[in-house]
Amino acid sequence: MVTKQPDKTRRALLESAMREMHRNGFQGASLDRILEGTGVTKGALYHHFPNKLALGYAVVDEMIAPMLLNQWVGPLQEFDNPIDGLQDGVARVMETMPEDFIKLGCPLNNLIQEMAPIDEGFRIRLEAVLEKWRDGIASRLRHGQEKGHVRTDLDPDAMAAFLVAALEGMAGTAKSAQDREVAMAMLNVYVKTLDTLRPTYQVAEVSA
Repeated sequence: MVTKQPDKTRRALLESAMREMHRNGFQGASLDRILEGTGVTKGALYHHFPNKLALGYAVVDEMIAPMLLNQWVGPLQEFDNPIDGLQDGVARVMETMPEDFIKLGCPLNNLIQEMAPIDEGFRIRLEAVLEKWRDGIASRLRHGQEKGHVRTDLDPDAMAAFLVAALEGMAGTAKSAQDREVAMAMLNVYVKTLDTLRPTYQVAEVSA
């Protein structure tokens, strides 16, 4: 039984809570719906999480943060050229993007919009995820500059912030449009934008 294995119980609760929060937001999430199908009692839930807020914080820290960092930052370590790594990451997203991403949006972005303005605990945790994401990309961009793969006139921190913000903005736009083709078109433009970070990119001159 799940309830006799504390680690599995906690994981089952976090996975169910993430699905529920993705569908209905944190404020609309129901503890009863979270418990459905987990084999976990409400008493066991409160043993692991004293209240709904603690459960929501744990979803950010233990589910959303690892998911995004493993998707976007971890794989960059495998590429000497970070631009190639970022483009590979986008290609993987385009190949595997689930319908829930179009319908429901990015879990991180959703919580930023819903909870960051009204709960400091959420805001701090959500910003920490963004900071690790930005720092991970910026670090690899610096490496790329040292190796000659990235333009040296770029500020890695500012560019990393832009790249993360662009991805989150595209997620929100795709959710609003409820259209996979819109998401694919934006991601294709994102890939082409990444090419402008290469040293071989030539800035077009504007005629007077």
